[in-house]
Amino acid sequence: MEERRSTWNEKLPPERAYKHVKGVSPVTEQDRAAGGRHRRMVALGDGQFARASVALRLYKRTRRIRAVLRWSHEGKSPEIYLGEVSGNTRQANLRLAWQRAWERGLLTEEPLPPESKASSREVRAVMRANRSRDTKPELALRSLLHANGLRYRVDASPLPGVRRRADVIFPKDRLAVFVDGCFWHGCPQHLRPAKTNAAAWAAKLEENQARDAHTNELLRAAGWTVIRVWEHEDPAVAAEMVVQALLRLRGGEQDSGG
Repeated sequence: MEERRSTWNEKLPPERAYKHVKGVSPVTEQDRAAGGRHRRMVALGDGQFARASVALRLYKRTRRIRAVLRWSHEGKSPEIYLGEVSGNTRQANLRLAWQRAWERGLLTEEPLPPESKASSREVRAVMRANRSRDTKPELALRSLLHANGLRYRVDASPLPGVRRRADVIFPKDRLAVFVDGCFWHGCPQHLRPAKTNAAAWAAKLEENQARDAHTNELLRAAGWTVIRVWEHEDPAVAAEMVVQALLRLRGGEQDSGG
């Protein structure tokens, strides 16, 4: 809902319109108003950037609140006047000031680290969220398997000398279980094509899928049973698949040996 605005002609603006709220981190306050910390950057040239903030200042003589964009660089504190703001809350006035700064072209988004392979900040967030092991779906599956009395190895290579790791393996039964992440393995249900650098990302996903298929072939050729489940699948269903596979491999008699 849009903040209601007002003007003050005969009295001072309320303190809530410009004073910092106690108990709220100034950094968090600025980040929220700007739409994220990465949207608070001023380009200094030569690949340098400074993180800016917005200050709200009350001028009692005119009964007005003025917003300025400021940052620090080489011991100095440059400022740019963004205009008067008249929202009823400090957060509303901060948001308006940041919006004006963007409209005037004063800001830029913080660039991704040079070592990042992501095509955008959104993609990087997804990549960082997709850990290589001990993910939430993996932990849920392992917990259910353990509750069934099963013992297993985690994040292990089924084939000696072959650099392919499974999330869970039962060495004696030659059963390898993979919990595939939707992002990296190209889940047909949840995959969303990249908007930037689309060709490169499509090639990367095709490479990952080809590697998965080759891993399956190697394991099956060596006498292993392979189970692959997507991270979005119900862990209880996945656990039941593993239990049933072990029952078949063990001739219908389940035990707790790994």
